[in-house]
Amino acid sequence: MAPGLVEATSSQTLSRPVKLSVFPDGFKTSGQHPPVYSQIRPYADFPKIHTGPTLWKPEDYREHPELWTHRFTADEVAEISHTTDQFIQGGAPLTGISKANFPLPNLSGLLEALRQDLINGKGFFLFRGLPVQEWDLQKCATAYMGLGTYLGYFVSQNGRGHVLGHVKDLGEDPTKSDRVRIYRTNARQYFHTDGADLVGLLCIAKSLSGGESDIASTHHVFNVLQERHPDVVRTLCEPNWYFDRKGETSEGEEAWIRGSIFYLENDTRSPSPRVYARFDPMNVTSLARFNSGPDACIPPLSDRQKHALEVFEKTCAELSLHMILAPGDIQFLSNTHVFHARTAYTDHPPGAVYEDGRPARRRHLMRLWLSAPESEGGWKLPYHDTLEKKRGGIQVNDTPPVCPLDAE
Repeated sequence: MAPGLVEATSSQTLSRPVKLSVFPDGFKTSGQHPPVYSQIRPYADFPKIHTGPTLWKPEDYREHPELWTHRFTADEVAEISHTTDQFIQGGAPLTGISKANFPLPNLSGLLEALRQDLINGKGFFLFRGLPVQEWDLQKCATAYMGLGTYLGYFVSQNGRGHVLGHVKDLGEDPTKSDRVRIYRTNARQYFHTDGADLVGLLCIAKSLSGGESDIASTHHVFNVLQERHPDVVRTLCEPNWYFDRKGETSEGEEAWIRGSIFYLENDTRSPSPRVYARFDPMNVTSLARFNSGPDACIPPLSDRQKHALEVFEKTCAELSLHMILAPGDIQFLSNTHVFHARTAYTDHPPGAVYEDGRPARRRHLMRLWLSAPESEGGWKLPYHDTLEKKRGGIQVNDTPPVCPLDAE
């Protein structure tokens, strides 16, 4: 049997009960899985042109930040601050935070509207004005995760169970792509999606230069590629791409996942199912240890695939909306239909100070991966865990969730 051809079954759909002493909110991250291959639709089934509210162009928003930005009011900050303090004083573990124990009666309506827009609308939004420079890391993390519970269920982002991630340069070598996650470096990130339905980034501190964000509508990119390079779209729809798991595997799992880059949503009732993307080029170009030499077990990238990667990145860059995150900003994105990238950056040198005399801090973003499951209005994905509360993410065996307050 060829690598990755084991078919998922319906018996794998629902997760088993978990110990609350290990998973305090009652749910375990489902983890990385191959698609259900029988649900992968061929290129011939894909639309020639994608329409709907998930489609946008950068010129729609470039000069209109009021359409995708909200600055927290003084009253909203006060509500967040009060609820955060109450949660911390209650002593519950941060891994057990939920809407039920983080009440935001005044903000909840705004957050529910945002959730709907992230899932079924343009798929991105930016909050401004959380006072992170006045709060310690515990309060920042608690407020941020509390807000996140109104949008989805947090899932683990790595094999160590981090449900609160930290985008920070730890001095790791970005060229060691088979074992280094690029968010732990200051290198450029190419256009990609993360391993969950939604991703959030809270800016704690900016870099000296660079580290800026670019996003592109998956469906606008798809339409332009269909018009200019239908051969590339066909290649991106073929389930013969291999994605490196970089050692973050449970017992019995393969070291890679075979799948497509573009899928059709698994919605048999819809006459026009939406195009869905799952892709990180850093997990495609890091597989040399498996596709060369006498022990090769998966094929190397074909010339068609290499060409598709080049055209894809160039097209995303051309169609992207640029934004710069300042301390206190929270960017939320939908991975189902928004690609995102980051420029390389340079941190402040040791001993540097800001203009007001405060010691300069290294660039630091807190990151959330959030699940928006099908059972609660999320997309109908071609994966066996589509109904699970915490679908996606990275789960290694029964590693418990943890919330480190800084990078480690």
